[in-house]
Amino acid sequence: METLSTLIGIAITYAIVNNVVLSQFLGICPFLGVSKKTETAAGMGGAVIFVITIASFITGVIYKYILANEALLNMGIDLTYLKTIVFILVIAALVQFVEMFLKKSIPALYKSLGVYLPLITTNCAVLGVALNAITYEYNLLETVVYGLATAVGFFIAIVLMAGIREKIEYNDIPKPFQGTAIVLVTAALMSIAFMGFSGM
Repeated sequence: METLSTLIGIAITYAIVNNVVLSQFLGICPFLGVSKKTETAAGMGGAVIFVITIASFITGVIYKYILANEALLNMGIDLTYLKTIVFILVIAALVQFVEMFLKKSIPALYKSLGVYLPLITTNCAVLGVALNAITYEYNLLETVVYGLATAVGFFIAIVLMAGIREKIEYNDIPKPFQGTAIVLVTAALMSIAFMGFSGM
């Protein structure tokens, strides 16, 4: 029962309260770049959910059973310093898989995502989740829930931003605030709004 409450706590914390984009400021590039249309933002959010969830599981397994293997550590072989390089390789391979799948199955979404799809490889949110799970000393199940919750938080943030940006297009915005300026102001206001959940 305690495990279930812990998992629910992790899920709520990282999906809403400690949102990866609006609280930790990770994954800002795709958040600002792909949030012009709701459909494209939802597609990017879905791709990120898949990549982060699978990456958190695979990197958790690799770290626990290979890099931080107790038998190797007892023999004096410490491979934990390789975690960043190994995690980047895993993430890059997963993104290639997603890219091939979308290109074959959903070509319209593949074209609309454009250059931002390969940028998931360099999305610091994906690598940040893998590295933070080690820092927080989560077990494998907690790592996967943490990854999924963080990815859902990214999805929520990017879809909300896309919805707001679609509405902003029809508003009369003063010239100095047009373009990127109003997007950054909107992101700042969203971040402040999400701070309201910190009391939960």
